[in-house]
Amino acid sequence: MGFSTIAVSDHFTQGSTIEPVVAMCAAASVTERLRVLCLVFGNDYRHPVLVHRSMALLDVLSEGRVEVGLGAGWMRSDYEAAGIGYDPPGVRISRLQEAASVVKGLFGDVPFSFSGEHYEIAGLDGLPKPVQKPHPPLMIGGGGRRVLSVAAEEADIVSVTVTSTPTGEVIPERIAREMSAEGIAEKIGWVRAAADAAGRRFDDLEIQIGMVCTLTDTAEQARTALEAIAKTYSADPAEVERSPAVLVGSLEQCVETLHERRERLGISYISPLFTDPAAVAPLVARVAGE
Repeated sequence: MGFSTIAVSDHFTQGSTIEPVVAMCAAASVTERLRVLCLVFGNDYRHPVLVHRSMALLDVLSEGRVEVGLGAGWMRSDYEAAGIGYDPPGVRISRLQEAASVVKGLFGDVPFSFSGEHYEIAGLDGLPKPVQKPHPPLMIGGGGRRVLSVAAEEADIVSVTVTSTPTGEVIPERIAREMSAEGIAEKIGWVRAAADAAGRRFDDLEIQIGMVCTLTDTAEQARTALEAIAKTYSADPAEVERSPAVLVGSLEQCVETLHERRERLGISYISPLFTDPAAVAPLVARVAGE
């Protein structure tokens, strides 16, 4: 169908059945072109040395088709079920930033050392060396200003999320505010400002976002789809239509919208949400590789 990447999540609870490393290996083993990604590894669930080790080997075995996704961890039920301490957000994000430095450092050509508040690495030679140089693309995902700033400083791909609560509960009003055109533009503005402050070019970053995608044949079908999405989030259909996290309309309209969002916001990496891949395959065929 032309999709570039298959992504899996990283949770223990709320019905999750996917262990991401095993799933990525399985997907890579039965494909030749498809890239594989965990969107995103919960940093507190595994030491960054182990993240590097599994992703380095998979990059070799897949001949360079790995993307490494990292996040601070957020779903409280995962932590409670596994007996992992649930630290305040600032601590988890600081630990994430150190982990990103460790993972990238271990992908390097020489033995790596690191001394931080959360991790100590002593002359460890990260093996095997990856196919992708200097390392597989690093994605960091999040919805708050600090984690998105860390992503702008450390990552190759910034995943801009609509924030959920620590329990995984959906609060419609909060999601409606954060998925609004203004809310997402503000988040991307944080990324741009942090990249500038770190001496990085915003245009060198790839901005990823999950989109609720529905291709329609008529204006009536589009209205119905937008009203259904708006009802889920207790939002106004007109506001939902403007959201960069929603894509509804004819094939031509959706292509035009994606191009406009790329030019205005820098969004170039799209993950269709809550849809059969076959339903959006015509759109993928039109925009893939552009």
